[in-house]
Amino acid sequence: MTLRQRFLKLVYPLYRKAIRSTGSRKVFTNPGSVEPFMSVYDFEIQLSGGTNLSLDAFRNKKLLLVNTASDCGYTAQYEELQRLQDEWGQKVQVVAFPANDFKQQEEGSDEEIAAFCKRHYGVNFPVAKKSSVKKSLQQHPVFQWLTRRDLNGWNDHPPVWNFTKYLVNEQGVLTHCFHPSVSPLDPEIVNAIAHEPQ
Repeated sequence: MTLRQRFLKLVYPLYRKAIRSTGSRKVFTNPGSVEPFMSVYDFEIQLSGGTNLSLDAFRNKKLLLVNTASDCGYTAQYEELQRLQDEWGQKVQVVAFPANDFKQQEEGSDEEIAAFCKRHYGVNFPVAKKSSVKKSLQQHPVFQWLTRRDLNGWNDHPPVWNFTKYLVNEQGVLTHCFHPSVSPLDPEIVNAIAHEPQ
């Protein structure tokens, strides 16, 4: 862990408190449970180790899909994402999508990113190969689905920074988009995960 990464991990609780006090926490929710025009289960992602993972493997479980970075003020959320996975793994699967889209905060190779996540935050949930999550021709197909209303049914909100979180329910419906400042352990996320399907 670099000196910068150690510093960011140390100050994250203060950073989170400061962000919370500004009221910049944004949560977008699916109005009326609008169903997608294309299934999220059609996607296969390539993991940092080179293997492929079909999102269809998580049918009947919620998915929390998060764009991540190793040199961000929110990087300590890796620890919270792992706690969420440990505590709620029977109901949700976290998947990380490292990206270098915001201020060059993810410059490592896929191997370096995976090792960093495991060594410093104990991450054992899937970590995809580094890609782009911003709207562009290079945008990861899963993030195209998450950020295009013509695919997911209602949401056009792209990631505004690292650790934007998207929650998909057990039927493959995108239900929430959470601002990076919303902790993975925030009651709003936990309650959405705990909520039983209708």
